[in-house]
Amino acid sequence: MSSSRSGHGHRSSRSGKSRQSSIQQLIESLRTHRVNTLTELCRIERVAASCDNEEDAQAFQAPMTSAWDYYVNSNQFLTELRGLTQNYPISGELVDQAHHLVRNDPNSNRSWNLAWLCLVKIRDEGLIPTYAQADAWRKEMWGGRDPTPEEADQLAQCFEYEWTQAVENMLRHWPQTPTWY
Repeated sequence: MSSSRSGHGHRSSRSGKSRQSSIQQLIESLRTHRVNTLTELCRIERVAASCDNEEDAQAFQAPMTSAWDYYVNSNQFLTELRGLTQNYPISGELVDQAHHLVRNDPNSNRSWNLAWLCLVKIRDEGLIPTYAQADAWRKEMWGGRDPTPEEADQLAQCFEYEWTQAVENMLRHWPQTPTWY
C-alpha cells in the first residue's frame, strides 16, 4: 500500500514538473512572438485563465499582455480581419481608429487583451457604418468617378454586412470577456 502511495506521489511530482515546463514553454512562445494568431493566442489565454496556481497565473500576465499588443501592432490583427472580409476588405483606417480610441480610453485597463478591446470598440462605438460610408464614397472604389448615392449606399451596405460579420466572428473566440474586473 505504501508503495502505491509513493508511486502516485512520484507521478504527481512528475506531472507537476511537466505542467511547469509546459507553462514555461507557453510563456516563452508569447515572449518571442512565435505565437501570433488569434486562435493560438486565445488557446494560450484559456490555459492561463485555468491556472490553479496563483504564481503560474501571474507569470502569464505581462507576456500575454505584450503578445496581444504585438498581435495588433504587427498588423496581424488587420491581416486576420481582412482574411474574414475577402469580398470587401475591412478598412485599415477603421482598425487604426479603434486602436486609437482604446489607447485613449481610461477604461481600457480593464483587460490585457488589446485585440478584444479594439473589436469591442469597433462594435460599441459604431465605427463600421461610419467607415463603410466613407469608403463607399471614395473615388478609388469607382474607377476614379463619383458614385451615385444609390451606388455608394449599396456598397456601404455590403461593407457593413461583411465587416460586422468578421468582427462578430472574432468576438466569438471569447465566451467570457477577458477582463480583470
